[in-house]
Parts: sequence; structure tokens; C-alpha cells
Amino acid sequence: MPNDDDLQSAASPASLLFVDDEPNILSALRRLFRPLGYKIFTAEGGAEGLALLEQEPVDLVISDMRMPQMDGAQFLEQVRQKWPDTMRILLTGYADVSSTIAAINKGEIFRYVAKPWEDNDIVLVVKQALELKNLALEKRRLEELTLRQNEELKELNASLESRVLARTEEVRQTMGFLEIANKKLKESFLTSIKVFANLIELRERSLAGHSRRVADLARTLAKRLALPDSEVQDIFIAALLHDIGKIGLPDKLLTKPFAILAGEERDLVLRHPITGQAALMGLEQIHGAAKLIRSHHERWDGMGFPDGLVGLAIPFGARILAVANDFDAVQIGTQLSKQLNQSEAVAYILEGRAKRYDPQVVDAFSLAMGGQGGSTELQEVALKTPQIKARMTLARDLVSPEGIMLLSRDYVLTDEIIEQIRNFERSSGRHMTVHVKVKSKI
Repeated sequence: MPNDDDLQSAASPASLLFVDDEPNILSALRRLFRPLGYKIFTAEGGAEGLALLEQEPVDLVISDMRMPQMDGAQFLEQVRQKWPDTMRILLTGYADVSSTIAAINKGEIFRYVAKPWEDNDIVLVVKQALELKNLALEKRRLEELTLRQNEELKELNASLESRVLARTEEVRQTMGFLEIANKKLKESFLTSIKVFANLIELRERSLAGHSRRVADLARTLAKRLALPDSEVQDIFIAALLHDIGKIGLPDKLLTKPFAILAGEERDLVLRHPITGQAALMGLEQIHGAAKLIRSHHERWDGMGFPDGLVGLAIPFGARILAVANDFDAVQIGTQLSKQLNQSEAVAYILEGRAKRYDPQVVDAFSLAMGGQGGSTELQEVALKTPQIKARMTLARDLVSPEGIMLLSRDYVLTDEIIEQIRNFERSSGRHMTVHVKVKSKI
């Protein structure tokens, strides 16, 4: 690895050391190279040169061959051993081939220059030697950098799999938390919608549970017709809120059968789908449901209201809602002049196939009313409050005798909630039936 001296020499002027026992030679070399910007050192013998090298970083040494006590070959050999990065040039003034060869072998010199020298030649030799030194240092630096980076890459690769697994697990956990939060948010949103729908029905006790029953049937039909989950959600919400436009109607019109309305009363009721859509347009989340509310009184034959849409022009969700709504309405007496029982209500819907209702929806309704057959994992059981236990799941919304929804469907009972239900029952003086899901005996 290049040391601090190497890095310093690469950033500052190169330093040269001239070693010769003749002062005039040293003077001549100093005069030649100092104007070129080099840092110059001189020594009159090998021992003095070695001592100077111990004190100063030197990039290149030019040594005379013939010197007393220590010749150039011996001197340059020690330089090579102690300072291998220092470039070495031999200066020889006589034709001593054997001595020159010894210097080349032992000192591993870069070049030898014969006396007397040509100034341009020796300057060029020095320049080439320094360039070679810098190239060698740069090569070594790059090799060491590559080696270090390769080692770092090996370490990175070794830990990459575990880091990816850890990150994947972290993301999975985060997604799990988000899914739980999103599920709770949806449940809270639907519970709020159910409570709001229940408040609409508080004005007339006979309507209690109507929106909930319509929503349950509409959702069942939508799933049977294989609609996407987002559309099933819109249909369910629209069913819960389909009567929101009736909030402003007089109390006497809420339960008065539509078939016997006339004049101004009929006009008021005919506007309620438009009023319902307008009331919900401020809530962007349920714009889709609001459109279904507007069209849920349209008829397949075009005789419906408020827009007189025909057939496939009616939104599919509204066609489903029309069947579910009318099926419950004819049973509670808000559709016809007389109330129908369930069998009569089924016949009423089937009779309206391809006239009032979409044939495809009526066919799905017929299958749903005929039962799905076979055994299921869970079944609905009606229990009195002393029979319910913690961790049971509601199969239906829990509604008070006055029509107030206390708990929504799929709510998991706890000991605290059960105690509140029983306290409510004791304080009201009325007994309630709780519908829960239990495992069926297959």
C-alpha cells in the first residue's frame, strides 16, 4: 500500500538525490535540474546518501558508479532493499561492463547514463523514471482499491440474503398492521352506516329492521351473481341507506302503501330517490352507492321512477336493490294495500320477472329463496340472553324492541357486552332474542 511519503510525492514536486564524490558533478546536476522545479538533495558518498534517505523522502536517486568505500552498485542495492519505490539511475564515467551489470542486477536500476551526458537525454530519462514510478503507485492504489471493494462486496453478498429476508419480514409485518387497521376502519364505517340507517327507521316502529333486511338480501344476491367485492359493498351500503330521501317526508307517508298514494303525496314519494342521492353526494366514498339509491325504483319495463330507465340502462346494483327492497316492502305493507307473507312475497317477485325486475336478478333470487342445499360449517341459532356466551358471533344485527340497533352483525360478544345486553333487558323490562352463529352438526 502506498505510504504517506508516496502520496506526498505525488502531490508535491518530485525530490531528487544526486550521489557523487566529485563536487563539480553534483554542482552540474543541481544547476541542470533545479530550474525544472525539482527538490534537490546531494550527497558525496554512499553512506551520506543512505543517511539522507533515512531523513527525507526521495523519489529518484542518481548515483555515480565509481566512489570510494561504497561504489554505486553497492549503494543502489541498499536503496532497493530499504526504499524499493525510489527510482534508481546509475551514472558511470568509464567502460566497466562488469560493474554496470552488477548495478543492474543488484540495484535493479531503471537506467544507466554514461559520462559525459547530454543534458536533454538525462532530463528525459529522469522524467520517464518519475512517470513510471507514478504509474506503478497508481496501479498499486487501484489494485488495493479493487481488492478492498471485492472484500466489501463479498461481505455485502454474504449478508444480502439475510438483510432481504429481514426487510421482507418487516414489510410483511407492516402490511399486516395496515390490513388490520384497514379492516377495523371498514368495520367502523359500516357500523356507522348501519347506525345511521337505523336512525332513519326510528320515526316509524313498523319499519325497524327494513333497511338491514334489504341490505342482507341484496348482498346475498350480488354475491350469487358474482359481482366484484367493490360493487357488492356499494350495493350493501345503498341498501342500508336507500330510504334516506324519506327523512323529509311527513310521518303519515312513511308507512302508507305506495299503491294507494295519489296526487301530491305520490309526487313527494317519487322524489325521494333523487333527494337520497343528493343527500349523500358530499361523501365521496359512497358516490357509487348514491347512484344506486337514485335508480332503485326504476323498472325493467321502463315504468319506474325517477328517470324512466329501461332494461340494461338501469345500473345493475339498482336492479338488485329493487328486488330486495320490494320483497321486504310487500311483507311490511309499504308497497301494496295489503301485507303479504313470505311465500306470497316470493311469488310477487317471480311474477314481476322481465316486467318490474331484471330476469337475471329474479333467477338468482329464486335460487336463494329455494335454499342452497347441503350442510354448512356454521348455522344461525336464536338464543335468549341467559344462553349467550363470550366469543359467540352475531348472525344478525341486534335490534332493540323499539328498533334501535345495539350491535351489528358479525360482532364478537364479550363478557362486558353480554352484561350490558342483560342490563338493557332488565331496565327495559323486555326480553330479547340474540341470533348467533354456531357450528352445525354435519
